Amino acid sequence: MNNPNPSSKTYGLAIKQERGQLTYDKLITTGFRMLELHDLQDISIAELTREAGYSVGAFYSRFRSKDEFFDALIAKHLETRTGTQIHLLATLPTETLLLELIRNVVRYYWDHRKFWRAVLVRSVRDLDFWEPIRRHGHEFTGRFIERVHKEIGRNLNATEEANVAFAFQVILGTINSTIINQPGPIFMGQALFIEELARAFTLISDFDNLVKDRTSQLKSR
Repeated sequence: MNNPNPSSKTYGLAIKQERGQLTYDKLITTGFRMLELHDLQDISIAELTREAGYSVGAFYSRFRSKDEFFDALIAKHLETRTGTQIHLLATLPTETLLLELIRNVVRYYWDHRKFWRAVLVRSVRDLDFWEPIRRHGHEFTGRFIERVHKEIGRNLNATEEANVAFAFQVILGTINSTIINQPGPIFMGQALFIEELARAFTLISDFDNLVKDRTSQLKSR
């Protein structure tokens, strides 16, 4: 089974002291913050370390290259998103599950759109780079299916699972396309974008009917 909490600590040079870990974490945090304002290619290692309050040497004692640093950002992203998904799927009520889940996903990627655009660009030139991200998406789908299974009191059949998986594919694919191209007519920063994605997911996955069937069973008892 894959580790559900991939850690950014697996990237970069070995860290032997707590102080070194603090520096590592500060560089990661600063990288995400800078990517909210600047594209990756416009951020130099010198600017990153100056913003974090360290020397360039501090960077190279922890990362061999800017690509390796970016790998660490990806690992931290996957770790953070996994924790958020687990929490939301465990706590959201059925009535608001889809809308709140999709709202969280859209807002995260909108707030981190420069970071995610850099991820998508990197995936074009490095196909292996995308594999842990693809795996993470499949794990997200699996967690959602587990939640639905608990909700309706039975396993989904093959067709139902395929519908849910394709709904995730459409939603995540639409987000990726919008971040890269902003094709419109509805844009990612609009509330309507979230509402329409939730509607599309509901239609493709047939979520309402799955939940309705369970509600009908409970009422008939």
